[in-house]
Amino acid sequence: MAKNKFHDGPGPSQRQLRVGEVIRRTLSEVLARGDIHDPELNRLSITVGEVRTSPDLKIATAYVLPLGGKGQEDVLQLLARNKSELRRAIGKKTGLKFTPDLRFQIDETFDRMDDTRRLFNQNAVRRDLED
Repeated sequence: MAKNKFHDGPGPSQRQLRVGEVIRRTLSEVLARGDIHDPELNRLSITVGEVRTSPDLKIATAYVLPLGGKGQEDVLQLLARNKSELRRAIGKKTGLKFTPDLRFQIDETFDRMDDTRRLFNQNAVRRDLED
């Protein structure tokens, strides 16, 4: 197989990023509209922060967070339980040739942002930034 001359390094390819974003938008829309036949899942507001795909586009990992951040484990279980229906809905709406297998993880981006803010608010760090 020929090496992609337009992609260097360990980061995701342009295709991975594009497919991940299409899946993220579609998954957000499906969850917001309540297209899934699970009343427990439909009553929750779930944010889909990012979707990362494997290099062969066969696996898509969705980073999700319930509104308010409470009940994270329950959300993961509900999404895993409805994975096949979510995958089917994404396949219909995106028009991808192959719909990747879905995996779900909690999005920790907001926690990392809070930690970074806390670091920047420390007096020692402020003093270093002012110089």
